[in-house]
Amino acid sequence: MLVSMQQLLKYTRQHHFAVGAFNVADSCFVRAVVEEAEAANAPAIISIHPSEHDFVGDAFFAYVRDITLRSPVPFVIHLDHGASIEHVQRAIQCGFTSVMIDGSLLPYEENVALTREAVRLAHAVGVSVEGELGTIGQTGTSVEGGVSKVTYTDPAQAEDFVNRTGVDTLAVAIGTAHGIYPKGMQPQLQMHILKDIAGRTSIPLVLHGGSANPDAEIAESVTLGVGKVNISSDMKYAYFQKVREILSKETWWDPNVIYPEPIKAAREVIRYKMKLFNSVDKASLY
Repeated sequence: MLVSMQQLLKYTRQHHFAVGAFNVADSCFVRAVVEEAEAANAPAIISIHPSEHDFVGDAFFAYVRDITLRSPVPFVIHLDHGASIEHVQRAIQCGFTSVMIDGSLLPYEENVALTREAVRLAHAVGVSVEGELGTIGQTGTSVEGGVSKVTYTDPAQAEDFVNRTGVDTLAVAIGTAHGIYPKGMQPQLQMHILKDIAGRTSIPLVLHGGSANPDAEIAESVTLGVGKVNISSDMKYAYFQKVREILSKETWWDPNVIYPEPIKAAREVIRYKMKLFNSVDKASLY
């Protein structure tokens, strides 16, 4: 089934779990997410960055909508890090059920105004909106980018932002970064900030840069109000490591021979994350 983000995350705080948002880049990743979600009876979010949207094209989402609408478990099709109203409109026209408008690098009042406009457009057609306050770090290993120094989300400002924009979910900055952390680079997640924000807001919070962080910290964040965790690099790393392994041994050119094992490798990561987020068997709530 295909639902909005608001519908998907409405049970997360009450039942103490988070839903994984897995960035897809082609049909193999869509298959990995859908097949593992169905096997685990877990809700899931199919997430796509504007650069990935450009790569697969608009028509691709007829397939994504069809496979998720036919599924017995709930899914959201989500725009990740939309940078403009044009990105939001394009996603809505393609049948996405959730969009992110990322004005985090703008001055605060401009971020509020941009996010409010995205909410006005999306809510008019039943699409959920994610905003972002504070900045996510970057490791140099992801197309999603980020900044060299994190600006942590101010809890009081987060409360004001939610009240003034009407967003359904809020991405917060507590020290994570996009991509796989290079050797010697350690995230410093500020759980006290997350706890303060959760105490001031009632909507689900979002953790970007969920890959390669310590499991204990991710699990703790779920108990503190995070309802959505973004995963991209961990899943893609496992997938392409398997692709490289296969192609280093054999000279294949048939996709149906090359890709089944990489899809399986991606599914193993997805399964691990679903267990970590406590979302296994939670599809029964819907």
